Amino acid sequence: MPGWLDPVVSAARTVRPTQLSRFLPPEDGRGRQSAVLVLFGEGPRGPELLLQERAGSLRSHAGQPSFPGGALDPQDGDPQTTGPLRAALREAEEETGLDPAGVQLFGVLPRLYIPVSEFVVTPVLGWWRAPSPVGAVDPAETARVFTVPVADLTDPDHRVTVVHPGGFQGPAFTVESALVWGFTAGVIDRLLHFAGWEQPWDRSREVPLDWRA
Repeated sequence: MPGWLDPVVSAARTVRPTQLSRFLPPEDGRGRQSAVLVLFGEGPRGPELLLQERAGSLRSHAGQPSFPGGALDPQDGDPQTTGPLRAALREAEEETGLDPAGVQLFGVLPRLYIPVSEFVVTPVLGWWRAPSPVGAVDPAETARVFTVPVADLTDPDHRVTVVHPGGFQGPAFTVESALVWGFTAGVIDRLLHFAGWEQPWDRSREVPLDWRA
């Protein structure tokens, strides 16, 4: 893997769940096990991340940019060991057409919880060592697939705080004609921070969300 990924590898080994989010898996075991693929690649402008935009017709998180991923299936195996790794690659292939053979997995982050959908999510980290063509496989689920340069994610001009009428506030990114917020933005924000890539940004710059978000 390229040397610029070393800080991410180190962060994955040392970060604690409470350093990533205040929403942690319920102690009683509730929640649907799932995984997302946090895939780093090398693009024309240097390091980049693969994201997708969910279809606007979906009942959950409609139109929202996200990492490829989804719920574990029985064939993925043990949720406590290799199940999330298989699920992250399988879902990424199903949603984006990604060739899993070109992905080198190098770590996982602590499991987190999304209360609104009751998913227990394992972020799986990958290096796109052999890029393959990607795109929306099923338009009913995915509106588009795109990459975002890490340089844009660290640029203070692309960073804002989103405010939801329900009281949620969190980091967000205005990149590639999209507003990346919620769980996905939270993971990116913490990765940038613990990898030492974060630049000071104006947290008072707010973008309001509506009830449909």
